[in-house]
Amino acid sequence: MIPRRYERLKQVLSKRQPDLTVVTEDVHKPHNLSAIIRTCDAVGVFAVHGVNSNSKVPTYSQVAQGSEKWVQLHTHNHIKTAIADLQDSNFKIYAAHLSPEAIDYRDIDYTLPTAILLGAEKHGVSELAAELVDGHIIIPMMGMVQSLNVSVAAAVILFEAQRQRLAAQMYDRVNLDPETFNHVLFEWGYPELAAMYQRQGKAYPALDEYGNIRN
Repeated sequence: MIPRRYERLKQVLSKRQPDLTVVTEDVHKPHNLSAIIRTCDAVGVFAVHGVNSNSKVPTYSQVAQGSEKWVQLHTHNHIKTAIADLQDSNFKIYAAHLSPEAIDYRDIDYTLPTAILLGAEKHGVSELAAELVDGHIIIPMMGMVQSLNVSVAAAVILFEAQRQRLAAQMYDRVNLDPETFNHVLFEWGYPELAAMYQRQGKAYPALDEYGNIRN
């Protein structure tokens, strides 16, 4: 591996925010999921959670621009399970959902462990999801149209989260535990070798300070 690339991978990974995530519920269109993942990569989200009750989570489109390689996608069979798993991990989950209880998305403290739930392109989040989450957020709209494309809404909310976390200097420290950091760093740097080690059920080898595999 070229040392410059190794340093770049470490730099990006060191800014990943494992306690900031997005949950997509029945987002069917590949270009929307890809655009969301691309934004997640831009703001340092470590992993995204996808739920699709009717079929598989859609494949990526060219909109992702390769960002799917850098953001993990965890799939869930049911929205109830996805929400419960995150809440058990101390996440507060906020659904982008127009309701009487909804508050301005900027009034959320995104420096705390936060998951943003985004619903289907046409119908939004399900009634069940709206009941299970910790709160509802809205993006104030001043025009005739009262909603944004799901990927645009994700970008608006995520960059507010980034703004708050930058102000709190949360990107200035490594937030991943050392084991996860080194594990993902190997997968990023040596994806083909990582796949081979996974098939063989073997642990990844250690890397030296230049990104080379230790003998």
